[in-house]
Amino acid sequence: MHELALARSLAELVENEARQAGAARVMRVRLALGALAHVGPEAMRFCFEAAVRGTRAEGAGFDIVMIPGAGRCESCGQTVPLPERLAPCPECGGARVRMTAGDELRLIEMEVE
Repeated sequence: MHELALARSLAELVENEARQAGAARVMRVRLALGALAHVGPEAMRFCFEAAVRGTRAEGAGFDIVMIPGAGRCESCGQTVPLPERLAPCPECGGARVRMTAGDELRLIEMEVE
């Protein structure tokens, strides 16, 4: 379960940011998660809760903003929705679609006190 390693890294980042801000407690964490990132949202949520135990973020709300997959077809030049990695272009059927969104895993914001 690679979500645990990702959650531990996120928990460390959140703790460091909270410490630098002089915050006593993290109230909420918001994460951007790409639909094609191969990270299960519920697994990530579960692992994050475990990873922040004993930190300033213990008990913090955890919001996940899902980012849909998208790509640019190198054959027809269209920006298209991408339901899975390596999917053909839904416009022209071309196989050369470069992913432009959907593989994100990024801390968007934190609310602290």
